[in-house]
Amino acid sequence: MRHIPTVNDLAADPVSHHYDDMVAPSGLTNLLGTVRVDHDLTAVSAVTFPPVSQGLTRTAASFVDGRLVESYGAPITHEWRPDRVRRSVSLPGLDLATTTVCAPGETGVAIDVRAANTGEAPRTVAVTLSLAAGAARSTEAWLDAVAPEERNRAATGPSRLVFRNGAGTAWSVQGVDTDAEVRLSGIAPAAGEHEVGIGGIERGGEVTVTLDLAPGESARFGYVHTVAATEAEAAAAFDRIAADVPGAVADAERYWDHQLAAAFTPGNDEFSGHLPVLETASAPLRRLYWWGVLGTIWFRRDFQGNVLGRSYDTLMPNYWATTTFIWDYSLSSITHALLDPAVMRRQVEHWIASDIHTHFGTSSLTGGPVGRWYSVNDYAMTRLVHDYLRFTGDTALLDRIPGGDAAAPGGTTVAEHLQDWAHAWQGLRGNSPLADYGEIDNLLECVSSYTHEVASLNAANVWNLRTVAEILTARGDAEGAAALAAEADALVKEVADLYVSGSGHFAARQPDGTRVPVRHVYDFSVVGTTIAADLGEEVRREMTAFFDRELRTDVWLRSLSPWDPDASFSPRPDHQWNGAYPAWPADAARALVALGEPQAAIDWIPGLARSANQGPPGQAHFTEEAMPAVNGGARKAPPQLPYIIDWACSSAGSYVALVIESFFGVDPVVGSTELDTAKACIAALDPDAVLRGLRLGDRLVDVHADGTVVDAA
Repeated sequence: MRHIPTVNDLAADPVSHHYDDMVAPSGLTNLLGTVRVDHDLTAVSAVTFPPVSQGLTRTAASFVDGRLVESYGAPITHEWRPDRVRRSVSLPGLDLATTTVCAPGETGVAIDVRAANTGEAPRTVAVTLSLAAGAARSTEAWLDAVAPEERNRAATGPSRLVFRNGAGTAWSVQGVDTDAEVRLSGIAPAAGEHEVGIGGIERGGEVTVTLDLAPGESARFGYVHTVAATEAEAAAAFDRIAADVPGAVADAERYWDHQLAAAFTPGNDEFSGHLPVLETASAPLRRLYWWGVLGTIWFRRDFQGNVLGRSYDTLMPNYWATTTFIWDYSLSSITHALLDPAVMRRQVEHWIASDIHTHFGTSSLTGGPVGRWYSVNDYAMTRLVHDYLRFTGDTALLDRIPGGDAAAPGGTTVAEHLQDWAHAWQGLRGNSPLADYGEIDNLLECVSSYTHEVASLNAANVWNLRTVAEILTARGDAEGAAALAAEADALVKEVADLYVSGSGHFAARQPDGTRVPVRHVYDFSVVGTTIAADLGEEVRREMTAFFDRELRTDVWLRSLSPWDPDASFSPRPDHQWNGAYPAWPADAARALVALGEPQAAIDWIPGLARSANQGPPGQAHFTEEAMPAVNGGARKAPPQLPYIIDWACSSAGSYVALVIESFFGVDPVVGSTELDTAKACIAALDPDAVLRGLRLGDRLVDVHADGTVVDAA
């Protein structure tokens, strides 16, 4: 039984589809940049290697014998792995297959194209790729969801087209690794931007490869697409990859197997930490754990010019490239603290030095703020610092003055920031003892009734107070800790007042005092994971019954109950009735454990694991009643309007937290390397399960299903 995954272990199920079926196009990365792998046999879009971007520009659409491949009506099969996407189609007398990779160490993409004559007569096949580019280089943060792009000028070269932006600061070289006919499109560029539905991608030109195939014979060629800030850099990268496209494909497999192995290896050469190895006989649990690990690694970005040296993006391959959201990062907090704590510390200090009440994240290009304020930020930042401290033991962070000089007077330490976040809610109160978190843009965005005094973040304020009290206790400030704990005990009674008696869910109180019942999983999860012990047994029982009745599905969950009046408000599946954001099932399962129903969480695991069959977790998956499942797994939602959902999201690490914190009961205390696992419930699923090599400060331990903790070999 393998305990450390390879790319084969994490391969998605093959998916066959016709033109623009409701299948989200997948993505690839080499940790320098990303590419979207489109529905076509060869087409790619959003080829993005910061600081050069191309928006969502699509290129390399394929024609066979002069006809667009998508127009043949033949289903195209996609097979995703961390290192590659294989696409294949059968046309009359001809089988075609392509393998797409992000070439390791290069700012480019390679596609190995293979054709086989399945007919009984020799044939000559012309394969044409229609090429376009939108290369741009912005000196500012990418402040829109879609990365910048510009109209490019094209010129021909040997077996390639060379594209450049107007200023000559961004270049894209695209072509093939064999003799080919290259021509410009001959169509004059349009005078302005097209309206949606009228215009499309302007063609720079095309490249045609002619293959002579005897019956049963196969032949290949490679397509290469590189980007850079100078023509020389883009051309040099093109030449390196084009010299051996099959070699680039093989290198990508070796590269990703190495990344996966390193993630579980103490002292590895890729990360500043590592994750424990999960040994279990439960294949579904193992799959979810690996899913969470991969889905966090997937967002590592080491591109040249990254202001932090290394960061972890939030979405890919369509939206918000180079942006790290505080909220999403916090949902993978334990994963970051174990896997890459040095990077986590830099990221947290960077955010503390900014004003977290003015943005939802920061740019790795400039370090500057991106977006509006999210109401969750105080809770998210407290969670990040707490998890970093309790797993690394690096309590020296508390005395740091991020963005300032520790020797200078008047600086604010991390410990003081924690206390500020714990009390930030007080400045948001209106006529009530609870914080008012404003309108939907600061909260869930697509649930119109989830506004103002919501149960989730007010319960999180109780948790913030208690967590900071725990940290003050570790620093010897018993008086300060007692004051915070007393505030929490008073506040939790006010939060409980939002509960709708007998229902299992909570109300959102409006500024005029009106209570609007909202049947949303975010209340269930955050209340359950922060103040479960403060709720009466009957309330806990009603909450879990509500979750099972109205939110949970066999393989996913509904973020909003379809019995909620707001279920007609929006089609976005990340927070509405028709689906869920990827962390919500993991956090809901954690809440089930905390609310005293671990068996309900355990029984759900096989279904959730079936949804880990389409690559790393998407920004949202549809429920089964909204869209048919893909081979038994909840279908990833697509990027186009009205869904605007990305193919992968960094909050995948929430599944690692589910395994480590909830199932194994790992709950270290700040300032201690001892471990209490009294709340573990994994033995009900697998009594022989073990977490090997869990790091607690300078200590490595093995945690067994029966709660035994021993120093690791």
